[in-house]
Amino acid sequence: MPSQINQDDINKAVWNACDTFRGVISADTYKDFILTMLFLKYLSDVYRDEYNKLVEQFGDNPELIHAMMSKQRFVLPEGASFWDLYEQRHQPGNGQRIDEALHAIEEANGTKLKNVFQDISFNTDKLGQEKQKNELLRHLLEDFGKDILNLSAERVGSLDVIGNAYEYLIKHFAASSGATAGEFYTPPEVSNLLATILEPVEGDEICDPACGSGSLLIKCGAMVRKNSNSKKYALYGQEAIGSTWALAKMNMFLHGEDNHRIEWGDTIRNPLLLDKDGKHLLQFDVVTANPPFSLDKWGHEDASSDPYGRFHRGVPPKTKGDYAFISHMIETLKPATGRMGVVVPHGVLFRASSEGKIRQQLIEENLLDTVIGLPEKLFFGTNASQLRQKLNKSNKIAHLISRWAILL
Repeated sequence: MPSQINQDDINKAVWNACDTFRGVISADTYKDFILTMLFLKYLSDVYRDEYNKLVEQFGDNPELIHAMMSKQRFVLPEGASFWDLYEQRHQPGNGQRIDEALHAIEEANGTKLKNVFQDISFNTDKLGQEKQKNELLRHLLEDFGKDILNLSAERVGSLDVIGNAYEYLIKHFAASSGATAGEFYTPPEVSNLLATILEPVEGDEICDPACGSGSLLIKCGAMVRKNSNSKKYALYGQEAIGSTWALAKMNMFLHGEDNHRIEWGDTIRNPLLLDKDGKHLLQFDVVTANPPFSLDKWGHEDASSDPYGRFHRGVPPKTKGDYAFISHMIETLKPATGRMGVVVPHGVLFRASSEGKIRQQLIEENLLDTVIGLPEKLFFGTNASQLRQKLNKSNKIAHLISRWAILL
């Protein structure tokens, strides 16, 4: 039996794989290549491991083996696994072969992986001319083909190890992405605080309408399992950016969160988490998000005639979408029992005009329980000790939250 992998070792190995692209293209571009390759490697190692076990058990019955492999959590068509690509790495056409393999995997897994790889192409001119591109991708395949990144179930032990490595990569990509990091990542300190405040429990339906790469939803799921030792809950989300939506889908599967529904689209202009008739918004036990701060061009032009009635307290200003997300989230809470937590900029507390009217209405309806101030520059380089002190204070009042909270 192979020795189990150490979390630090796998984190270091996947981060070192980025060296292939450093100095050639930006981290914003190559992050999708690294994260997708980690996902493909995981699928391939688990699939190969299961296949070898079945061969040992039923070696004289290939039809039975084929039938049993077709019922695996994920199906890999012949020629589409990481190892098929690895064996051909010295041949021309690595980019095209990887793209074709990803497309075949999408097709073979139905709705589970539908469109997940459509915004990622390894056969792109961003990697240079054909010779350079082929060399870069050969090195990438070799990096992930090393023994240290054997991601078979026996070697990894717990699926959390793979999920943690994926989150580790996302965190480091966010750290180097500057202001754009907020499009796909919520710092774990904030996610943990929100999950603590909202106390998701067994049976809850949990939604993040601006879910990014899904880290906040995953933290909420982990909180349910920690407190009740149960996986009886469901995760829902929507994400506007296609490549980020794909990261969220892969992130869910790598954390073992198969009971999820993550939609791709603009939550304000086109909410997709609807009932069977498509006429009413779904409502949830827990709604939480770190939406884009003060989003410009959020959909003001259509808000007054919103078919779901989300803006009956008032239409937010054209260039500030904070209360658009807040209004949407409130309307998706289950009546009387739903809990909500949202991260927004300080301006939602004092800006006047239409925002002031919405704010007054929320207070008069007694919908707001708590406002928690977070440290400055929390998302990009906040002092760790300052953050811990503030979060400790925040956690002490977490038990007071019964309805919804704003984190600023």
